[in-house]
Amino acid sequence: MYAVIETGGKQYRVEVGTELEVELLQAEPGDNITLERVLLVADGDVSAIGTPIVADAAVTAEVVRRDRGEKLISFKYRPKARSRVKKGHRQELMVLRITDVKLGSRSAADDKKKADAAAKTERQRLEEAAAKQAAEDAALAAKLAKAAAPAKAPSAKADAKPAAKTTTKTAAKPAARTTKAATAKADAPKTPRAKTQSGAADAKPAAKPKPRATKKDE
Repeated sequence: MYAVIETGGKQYRVEVGTELEVELLQAEPGDNITLERVLLVADGDVSAIGTPIVADAAVTAEVVRRDRGEKLISFKYRPKARSRVKKGHRQELMVLRITDVKLGSRSAADDKKKADAAAKTERQRLEEAAAKQAAEDAALAAKLAKAAAPAKAPSAKADAKPAAKTTTKTAAKPAARTTKAATAKADAPKTPRAKTQSGAADAKPAAKPKPRATKKDE
C-alpha cells in the first residue's frame, strides 16, 4: 500500500518505512505527526483518488531530525546603475519517516507486521530443517569414519616395516665401500716422484760453441 501526500506545496509518494525531506513543520525530533492531505491511496489493483483529498485516509510519520538544504545563490544586476546584489539562501527542512498509511479500517503497518511474522516463521522452519539435516550428516560421517578406521591400521604397519629395511641397507653400503678404498690406499708402496720440468730448468745452462774464424777475419 502506498499513498501520495501533499505538504509544503509539494507532492510525495510514500510507503511504510520511507524517509523524505519536507518543508519545515511545527514539530520537534521524535514527535509523531499526521499528514491529512492525502491525494491518493493505492493497494494493488484497488485505489482511491481524492477530490481533492481522500476521505478517511491519513498518513502518520515520525520526525527524525531537522536539516538544511543546499545553498542557493540569488544575484541581481542592474546595468548602467552600478547595482549588484548577491544573496545566499538555505531552506530549512525536516526529515520524516513514514510509520503508517491508513484508509478506513485498513492499516499498512498491520499488514507489514503480519507479513514479517509469516516470513520469520518460514525462516525459522527452514533453519530448523537445516539444523536437523546437518546433525544427521554429522552422525553418518562419524559412523563411516569409525567403520573405516580398523581396516586402515594393518596396512599402515605393513608399509612401515619394508621402509625400515631399505633404509638400513642403503646406509650400510656406502660405508663398506669407503673402508675398502682406505685400506687399499694404505697398502700401496710409495714410488719416487719423477722430476718435473721445473727441476730441469734449475740445472746449469750448456756452454755456447765458439765462432769459427773465416777468411774475411784474417
